[in-house]
Amino acid sequence: MNTFELDKTYVAPTYARFPLEIVSGEGCRVKDADGKTYIDLGTGIAVNIFGYNDEEWKAAVTSQLNKFQHTSNLFYSEPCARLAQLLCEKTGMKKVFFSNSGAEANECAIKAARKYAETKKGKDNYNIITLKNSFHGRTLATLAATGQDVFHADFLPVTPGFLYADANDIWNIDALLAKYRVAAIMIEVVQGEGGVMPLDKEYVLELAEIARRYDILLICDEVQCGNGRTGEMYGYMNYGIKPDIVTTAKGLGGGLPIGATLLGPKVEDVYKPGDHGSTFGGNPVVCAGACSIVSRLDRALFDSVKAKSKIIFDTLTGKPGIKSVSGLGFMIGVETEKDAGEVIAKCREGGVIVIKAKNKIRLLPPLNIDEDTLKAALDVIVAAAK
Repeated sequence: MNTFELDKTYVAPTYARFPLEIVSGEGCRVKDADGKTYIDLGTGIAVNIFGYNDEEWKAAVTSQLNKFQHTSNLFYSEPCARLAQLLCEKTGMKKVFFSNSGAEANECAIKAARKYAETKKGKDNYNIITLKNSFHGRTLATLAATGQDVFHADFLPVTPGFLYADANDIWNIDALLAKYRVAAIMIEVVQGEGGVMPLDKEYVLELAEIARRYDILLICDEVQCGNGRTGEMYGYMNYGIKPDIVTTAKGLGGGLPIGATLLGPKVEDVYKPGDHGSTFGGNPVVCAGACSIVSRLDRALFDSVKAKSKIIFDTLTGKPGIKSVSGLGFMIGVETEKDAGEVIAKCREGGVIVIKAKNKIRLLPPLNIDEDTLKAALDVIVAAAK
């Protein structure tokens, strides 16, 4: 059997895969089993932020593999400690818990918020406010945190303790706080799976002020929009706020699985030994690769992301067949007159890989894509949307 047949026979059918088998990659391009080359503007859903076969990342991972591949969290390892230091220094946060995915990072944040609120205010203060149209993961708790009914169907009852507010409606937040006892508000400053929609800056600033006034925690889910993707280290930095907890994953590992929950001053000591854990969290090989990634996320790179983002917006906005362009940095949604699936297929025929977010095509280029390659890919998108 070929790969398609093996997958259909033995892999759980949870993904609507594109008819494409990737066999190799270099930079921002991949090659399929038939030898065709594509410009990849999906990056494994915002994971391969320095593209494929990145030499510095490979060297860091290989060097650690040649020492030891894993040790339990009963022992210390330098890559884990070093990565935590880098993340804290770049954000001003105080402590980090490592896991294996964005959903696990969000689970850790939810637990931290509930323990903090119970300790400080009492056990009835457990509710977490999230926003409608949000996406926070596929575990039962993070599924419940996700403010989209479509993800709840077939898995009811969802985990209790989550309240949903309309995005960019501060009065809705006030109404929930007047009615319920709340531990935290959790937001994505750019709602990725919700259609790549940035929150209004004034709204985010007011949320931060409300959290301060009510002494509740503000959690920023940076799983997709973090690690330079929005043109800042983390997306919330575009808004001038300081969250109490930050969660991240995807691009942090450069292609290996990792999640991180960054704890600010209020909650840096909320966890005690035995409160939480992860067998593979802080894996030395993954952390060595992540150190390579994080050490290269600097101002020059962020500024280049912003400059190339402007090229994307300027090139696509107003073109025939394109209804709107939304997003921030290299996290962009394009609403087309044609069905998004049809445009995605035409892009693939033209040698460009893009993915979907609701009714839009979604662009998540590698952060280091060169301008000429980006423009070539945009030409294909414009042609496919006509």
